Amino acid sequence: MAQRAAKQQAARNTAILKRTHLISLAISALFILLRLLVFRASCTRATYLLYGLLSTPAFIIEFWLERIGRPVTTSNGELKKSGEDLEAKGLTDYMWDVLYWTWACTTTAAIFGDKAWWGYIVVPLYSVWLAWTTFGGMRKGMAGMAGKAGGEGDEDAANASRSNRQKKQEKRGGQKMQYR
Repeated sequence: MAQRAAKQQAARNTAILKRTHLISLAISALFILLRLLVFRASCTRATYLLYGLLSTPAFIIEFWLERIGRPVTTSNGELKKSGEDLEAKGLTDYMWDVLYWTWACTTTAAIFGDKAWWGYIVVPLYSVWLAWTTFGGMRKGMAGMAGKAGGEGDEDAANASRSNRQKKQEKRGGQKMQYR
């Protein structure tokens, strides 16, 4: 079977996108129906403005995932492009996190009212935390490439890089390992 992995990727992406669109549609319909029918007294223009404003990132992300993940076929049904992996780590993973959190905020705002939109503040805080940890990891990695000046720090680093087996062998008086 030619392009088996590509066909599996295309099938997986199609299923993920279909599920994503259905969930998004259901949550949006739930919000609008609950606000119009059940909580009509507390529903104002600001309610719909907040919904539109804070759901826009989710709609943009959903459109972007559709664009990069949807498989492309030729006119005769042959797979031309399987689409990007929608389960990839990194930016795609972050997009899914924002999408899930938006769905959670929309659902809670539909049930509990406009004050639930304050939960959306987690998204920028999460972005800052993610950027900080990514930058911190890169900074530590760059410091290791530059090397350290001083004698004690090098010995501690060498001890940390040894396996338990090597440490035990050196403790018993066995051959000491040379590290570069």
